[in-house]
Amino acid sequence: MAFSLSRLCLLGAALLCVHSAHGSEPAPAAAPTPDAETIQRGQYVAQLGDCIACHTARGGAVMAGGLELKTPMGTIYSSNITPDKATGIGAYSFEQFDRAMREGVTPDGSHLYPAMPYPSYAKMTEEDMRALFAYLMNGVEPVAQGNLEADMGFPFNQRWGLWFWNFAFVDKQPFKPDPQRDEQLNRGAYLVQGLGHCGSCHTPRGIAFQEKAMSDTESGGQHYLAGETVEEWRALSLRNLWTVEDTVQLLKTGQNRFATVSGNMADVIHHSTQHFTDADLTAIAAYLKSLPAGKDDLPMPSEVQAPAAPPSNLFTSRGGLGYAQFCSDCHRQDGAGVPQMFPSLAGNPSVASSNPTSLLHITLTGWKTAQTAAHPRVYTMPGFAQLADEEIAEILTFVRSSWGNQGSAIDANQVKKMRAQLSPQVESTPFETPRLANLLAAPNAEQLVRGMRLHLETKALLPDNVGNSLNCTSCHLNAGTVADGSPFVGVSAFFPGYAPRAGKTITLEERINGCFRRSMHGKPLPVAGPDMQAMVAYFEWMKMNTRPEDKVAGRGVGKIDPALKPNAENGKQVYAKQCAVCHGADGEGLKRADGSLIFPPLWGDESFNIGAGMARTYTAAAFVKRNMPIGFHEKFPLGQGGLSDQEALDVAEYFSHQPRPDFPDKVKDWPNGGRPADARY
Repeated sequence: MAFSLSRLCLLGAALLCVHSAHGSEPAPAAAPTPDAETIQRGQYVAQLGDCIACHTARGGAVMAGGLELKTPMGTIYSSNITPDKATGIGAYSFEQFDRAMREGVTPDGSHLYPAMPYPSYAKMTEEDMRALFAYLMNGVEPVAQGNLEADMGFPFNQRWGLWFWNFAFVDKQPFKPDPQRDEQLNRGAYLVQGLGHCGSCHTPRGIAFQEKAMSDTESGGQHYLAGETVEEWRALSLRNLWTVEDTVQLLKTGQNRFATVSGNMADVIHHSTQHFTDADLTAIAAYLKSLPAGKDDLPMPSEVQAPAAPPSNLFTSRGGLGYAQFCSDCHRQDGAGVPQMFPSLAGNPSVASSNPTSLLHITLTGWKTAQTAAHPRVYTMPGFAQLADEEIAEILTFVRSSWGNQGSAIDANQVKKMRAQLSPQVESTPFETPRLANLLAAPNAEQLVRGMRLHLETKALLPDNVGNSLNCTSCHLNAGTVADGSPFVGVSAFFPGYAPRAGKTITLEERINGCFRRSMHGKPLPVAGPDMQAMVAYFEWMKMNTRPEDKVAGRGVGKIDPALKPNAENGKQVYAKQCAVCHGADGEGLKRADGSLIFPPLWGDESFNIGAGMARTYTAAAFVKRNMPIGFHEKFPLGQGGLSDQEALDVAEYFSHQPRPDFPDKVKDWPNGGRPADARY
């Protein structure tokens, strides 16, 4: 869930839909080669205008076009703006280029679709226009790649009609500084209104799909940057944003105290705004802050909300239990998220917005952070479309009414409608696992919820029985419902069962107490006590219809090829790159300022001692391969996994052999000479 500052242009992206570089006019004489300083300035202008994001297809050559955009009127493609003379713009004169940029007209007289934001680019100074032309002609590698014809339905395929649209709505005059504003505010206004073309997404549209205002000073200026819904995203109001410093940080890094960008804005940050000078970022932020808030704008916070207690209905409502199962591992029970990884939901603009379009879009299709110099690692949230519409509505309604949020309820029809609009982008395969929300329908619901909470909050609820900082869910992810994460699904059907380490048949209660002693360095629960009975009841509920002879898909943690040999030195490097951000550079875990743990330690006094599965290197490696790191890609439910078998084995060898509390009873393990070759002891 994140702040969608998406700057998708008209119909979705800033696409320069030109024909080929050829025109009916004769080719111009070759211009003298500009100096290096001009070319460098032009590159910066191209970054200010975000050219690369729209004119580069996924995996394609830079600036060679081909990026597809589907619209209700048809499909258009960005064009090749490399200096290739046959397929790019290499045959353009400056005058032809200038006309295309300001008026949307190609050398052969054809009109561009205003998906290319020429109404904004018209405000560019001649100096910037010439520098940009110099860069595109001399600083970009020519690529021979033909342009794809737009596939627009009638009457939108009749480009001549754009002459009338341009006559009515396009002002070709360059930006004029406002004498009532200082130099910094005028610079910010120039960048926002012109090269930045922020209004293309953030300004409401009129009846002819024109921006209702191109600046804040003209007639209707109160609409400028007041927010608009574009291509199933809600581009929020940019008026009276946070402090100047906070807006600068967001544009520079993709994150600030209050929000994290989402949608196409992540690409804008990556390709464009992170490269702006601090002076230009400050000018933009100061200009946005100077705009009076719109009539529908929420008050902009000045301070970050302190982490709140979990909502009172977290474990008593279907939405709360759905959140606990699918969202709290990243966004936490207090909704505070994880700094620089997963955004806070408390006071989050996209969560709290009166228009939930972006929230629905993110929930169904997923999200990722912007890749910037400040935050080079990308964190993801998978799409939740594998959940039913009603489930998603319940969870989002809970989120929009918790931690001080005051958003309206979401109903299943809203989710269904958005799902249809986004199809086929969304995953349609149902996610088959027990739902915690259904605990409430059981006759012994109170006991079952207690048992589930004992897995989620083991340390807090059983301080006398847990001797380190672990909870059951530290290993059994999403309250034991994730396949290949040693899920609880169906487990009770296989007890009593033979335990090779103990050399005897054990009960479920003995297995649970084994975890308290071996993993959590603690004391066993009284077998007849209410807490043990609650945990067993939760396991029994998780059994569903499983029989002892059944094979449960995803049971356990999978396997790693035993022919692979571990390399602890490489594992140390993998740990530093992929694991330390959550579990600490020295295995100490990730803590909040108040000392409370977010993610558990992997070694040291507060970590597991022998550990159940972690006692064997290859078992630990199998768990890592399928479940760590989280937020790594779009795999539902946690974006988990992503390391190769060898990387998982190497890092398991490294962290599992680090110092940790001892377990004296280990001398009784592996009876009859049954010690596996990969056992840690």
